[in-house]
Amino acid sequence: MTRYSYPGAPPGERESSALSALIRSWAVGIVVLVVTEYLQMSLLNAPLVGDDGPGSFGSALLLVHLPNAVCLALATWTAARLHRTPYRAHLGQHLTAALAIPVAAQLLTLSMQWDRMGGFGGITFWMSNAVVVTGCAVGLALARLGRDS
Repeated sequence: MTRYSYPGAPPGERESSALSALIRSWAVGIVVLVVTEYLQMSLLNAPLVGDDGPGSFGSALLLVHLPNAVCLALATWTAARLHRTPYRAHLGQHLTAALAIPVAAQLLTLSMQWDRMGGFGGITFWMSNAVVVTGCAVGLALARLGRDS
């Protein structure tokens, strides 16, 4: 990590504090994403979607993609909100703290379900990526809105 001079931080604590701030944000983001995705899978997908998947684009949007966007927005929001104030001022560190978990989750999902996505030309691939971008943007906007008020 690069050393940054933040006012009030002891000289030996600067580097480890930045890393611990990132790790704390990531840990909370993981917990929120796992819990919300579990609730989505058990409360929505299992009873309403089933093993065959949604029957239409509208039901896929309503029962799969929209709840996924909410889960990602909550994970991004909590990770961004818990990223400590002096390190939040550095845009690169703040975006890394807020977006690393949703992006890593998307990469993991793509690697595990690549055959079901239909490759780069499949609508599921593009819709899944659009959901991640939307969820992350909403989460960052909520964190920014909460900080400004």
